[in-house]
Amino acid sequence: MHSKMVYPVSSFGGELSVPGDKSISQRVAMLAALAKGTSVVKGFLTGEDAMSTLHAVCALGASYRFANDTLEITGTGGAFKAPANPLDMGNSGTGTRLLAGLLAGQKLAVTMTGDQSLSGRPMGRIKDPLEQMGASIELTGEKGTLPMMISGSPLRGIRYELPMASAQVKSCVLLAGLFAEGKTTVVEPRPTRDHTEKLFQMVEIPLHVEGLEISVQGFGPKGPAIHACSLTVPGDFSSAAFWIAAAAARPGAKLTVRGVGLNPRRTALLDVLRRMGAQIETELPEEHGDPMGTIRVRGAALRSAEVGGDEIPNLIDELPVLSAIAALAEGTTVIRDAAELRVKESDRIALMASHLRAFGVEVEEHSDGLAVKGPATLHAPETPLDSGGDHRIAMSLAVLALFSDGPVELENVECVQTSYPEFWSHLEQLGGKRK
Repeated sequence: MHSKMVYPVSSFGGELSVPGDKSISQRVAMLAALAKGTSVVKGFLTGEDAMSTLHAVCALGASYRFANDTLEITGTGGAFKAPANPLDMGNSGTGTRLLAGLLAGQKLAVTMTGDQSLSGRPMGRIKDPLEQMGASIELTGEKGTLPMMISGSPLRGIRYELPMASAQVKSCVLLAGLFAEGKTTVVEPRPTRDHTEKLFQMVEIPLHVEGLEISVQGFGPKGPAIHACSLTVPGDFSSAAFWIAAAAARPGAKLTVRGVGLNPRRTALLDVLRRMGAQIETELPEEHGDPMGTIRVRGAALRSAEVGGDEIPNLIDELPVLSAIAALAEGTTVIRDAAELRVKESDRIALMASHLRAFGVEVEEHSDGLAVKGPATLHAPETPLDSGGDHRIAMSLAVLALFSDGPVELENVECVQTSYPEFWSHLEQLGGKRK
């Protein structure tokens, strides 16, 4: 079990670029694997989650090579082959759920597996709509979890109203819809990430969006004819969020993040931090595909905020670090409507509540969120804090440690490799100290 000792600092900030967006990298790998020809991708994330997805599509017949900082993916022209072994999706819930949608209409029998964390996450939420489309899905794990066996079947388009806001389920159904007969429509209860829709448009897959309804016209069992393309993956906003939050909560700190994704379906954290008193500016060059640009943060004394409702789907990955810096804000910050956090890589509500209390913070835990009282003096816990194997918990605790009154030992931090391999070196680049 890997551990890190993170030390408090008196100053923090600087300038950096973060690695490529994990969600976009995974979607790019799948669509490039479907395409005819070789796609050229800059900024592809080499963290474990994205690489698990890339290796999975290669087991289905695609191939890739890295040339310096550029990834070349040679696609299958839409003809996936049966993999020799079960597809090991590692820790990637996004890769698993989206790829299941692509495979549901293929004339293949495929088994998908994952690590212990992924094998505990619910997959019934994609099984239900895929089976409505005619797919054959069997979840062989306890409580509707991996391993998942997919026997490709002829699909028909459906109209599916999401029972809860989920970009992963939406994308899974839309991807399956490409191989269905007829139109597939997904109706969202709230707007969620639209990376899949933007990539469809970039590879010229017709898409109709009307309010919260997204529709694709199926191409039948042969699927769409996608041609290889060249694109750049923006820097991952969810990775930048740790530094944005750390700088925002330290009065006088200055931070610049360049080349980061600024898709408004991802950046709700900036709106929340502005409500809390942080000074944040963004610069967005001419938009092409998923928008990317520069974020500038100047830290200030923060005040509490109410967080919930429609902004939650566009803030879900940033809620752990937001709950962390809420401990430094004046007043009680309330996070609600976020029950989804309980079925991520860990129960993020329970873990953050427990760890905040270990720092001496007053916290109320609710079924769908937290109430965090600040400003608190953060006392370094006497015993190590375990991330539970959750990368976002590990990185959120590292941010908290920067504000503590002594060094903090973090255990089980190798999970950071899944999304942000450069995290620890970037922490030091911005003034943090660790051992």
